[in-house]
Amino acid sequence: MAVVGWEKKYSAILKEFGYSKKSDLKSAKLLNSLLKSNFPLNQLQSKVIGQDVFVIGAGPSLQSCLSILKRFSHITKIVADGAALALIENKIVPDILVTDLDGDEKSLKKIGKGKTIMVVHAHGDNVDKLELVSKFKNCIGTTQTKEFGKIHNFGGFTDGDRCVFLAKHFKAKKIILLGMDFGNKIGKYSKSKIKSRKIKIKKLRRGKKLLEWIASKNSSEFYTTSKPIKGFKKIHYNELDRILVDENAF
Repeated sequence: MAVVGWEKKYSAILKEFGYSKKSDLKSAKLLNSLLKSNFPLNQLQSKVIGQDVFVIGAGPSLQSCLSILKRFSHITKIVADGAALALIENKIVPDILVTDLDGDEKSLKKIGKGKTIMVVHAHGDNVDKLELVSKFKNCIGTTQTKEFGKIHNFGGFTDGDRCVFLAKHFKAKKIILLGMDFGNKIGKYSKSKIKSRKIKIKKLRRGKKLLEWIASKNSSEFYTTSKPIKGFKKIHYNELDRILVDENAF
């Protein structure tokens, strides 16, 4: 189930953006019917619980952290779908990809054929894209509304903050953001899918507020290598050696 208090946050999102709960639920029902099986959550949990994880977004700072991701290849990578293309170009495989299917379709299909766990989100605006789940080997369905059937609700709004909510839900030890900038500049790996820059920025601001809220529920340690977020400790790349203590990693 979603974190306590999520329903109130979801109601505020519906009001702010003029979305329809009925449409979200309709999309979730379609996704539920399209999923071939109920993917075992313990397989996802095993990648996260008690682990240090990277949450990777498609913000402007993404390119500067690609070498870091290669160096710390042993760390679980939870990726927002806008960043998928950049990772593929650099031969980096996500452990978990969180998507509402508005990213690069070729990248999603390529990643979905492998071992990556695809966490596909249904909402009122992506009904026409949900058929893509038939191309994915390992797939979990999510919604912002009620849970039912094969559909889960871990909380979160945008792909990026949903990654963090998922990591928190499955009790990651340390959650470290890379390429998650939440500023007024949109990264190049997001631009191809932006219909309205104004709405995109508005969504990023809402996503940042949600991260500040989830960070106030202190069962995980939160860090960001990008722009400051309340509740997340701002760190530089050269501090990761100290934070990610693993004698066998180097």
